[in-house]
Amino acid sequence: MATIGILGGGQLARMMAIAGAPLGHRFLVVDSAEDACAAQVAPVMHADWRDFSALQQFADQIDVATFDFENVPADTAQWLTSHTCVFPNPAALAVAQDRLREKHLFAEIGLDTPAFAAVDSLDDLRTAVARIGFPAVLKTRRLGYDGKGQAILRAPEDVDAAWQALGGVPLILEGFVAFDCEVSVIGVRSRSGEFRHYPLTRNWHLGGILSASLAPVQLPDSISKRAVACARAIAGHLDYVGVFALEFFVKGEQLLGNEMAPRVHNSGHWTIEGCACSQFENHVRAVLGLPLGDTAARGFSVMLNWIGELPDANAVLAEARAHWHDYGKSPRPSRKVGHATLRADSPDEMIERLQRVGKALDRQAQIEPVIAGLAEMWNRG
Repeated sequence: MATIGILGGGQLARMMAIAGAPLGHRFLVVDSAEDACAAQVAPVMHADWRDFSALQQFADQIDVATFDFENVPADTAQWLTSHTCVFPNPAALAVAQDRLREKHLFAEIGLDTPAFAAVDSLDDLRTAVARIGFPAVLKTRRLGYDGKGQAILRAPEDVDAAWQALGGVPLILEGFVAFDCEVSVIGVRSRSGEFRHYPLTRNWHLGGILSASLAPVQLPDSISKRAVACARAIAGHLDYVGVFALEFFVKGEQLLGNEMAPRVHNSGHWTIEGCACSQFENHVRAVLGLPLGDTAARGFSVMLNWIGELPDANAVLAEARAHWHDYGKSPRPSRKVGHATLRADSPDEMIERLQRVGKALDRQAQIEPVIAGLAEMWNRG
């Protein structure tokens, strides 16, 4: 029996511990929050990321450390490597923490990206805008997620306001992509170098936060194979161990790299019921050096993210092969408080289920884009 230490005590840590328990392993979580929801399923040490005395106690009790949160300070991750095994490695974590380094990595492995430029001053921003043009997105290089730390520039008058809102930290300007769809690949690489991937997932966002995911998604083979090849190349390049997500924009036959998340990912939640071995179990297997599990999809899955507050569970659970996940969090605007996954054998069966759930919950804005995506896929197929 091994003890896995997790830095970060949110729902990802919670689901990781739930997935690892049947394998006979224990978990210890460290988080500064008093209400970390992983405490429902695993012991939690309450400590700051730079409380090295507490982290020493943490390291003494575990066999391997991993993350549910990619913004753990790099010096903390590096310090841990002298006291226990750490996966993914701090170098991989550091790349994924910085959007500029991330874009340079994509270019290095041959993955196209939107036009981008580093921005460290208002003059830099004006120069970048002159080269990239409008519309564009100004982002913080670090710590931004779920739409935070971003500003869209649509016209010259937006430049100064965006700088006032975000300036003072390293930034990156990216060209705005009028994409056809957003997709992600969930990949996993073990300590032995074994690599597997889950089927491509199509994602929809509302207010910058993931709203729904559909898998598997039907795209031209050239797109699908390219996405998987890029994920494999990045995993090898970084000597990555564990699960990660690689997010893309698709525009016609063009595949553009958007972001990488060095952890289990929201767009892979459907794998809990939609695959023989979920992303969470495979992450546990990978960091412990166990053989990786089967990543093939079992039919079609749609994950619906619950943001701010939970809807009525009964409307979802009334559906056959529906699965409900309550993270045990108090309601709060923009907070991920749970999700549900619907499964079906065909796109048309899934459309019928989504229509019933959307009507019952009055969540057409969340569900109708997924229905349209399924209908498009069904017609193409």
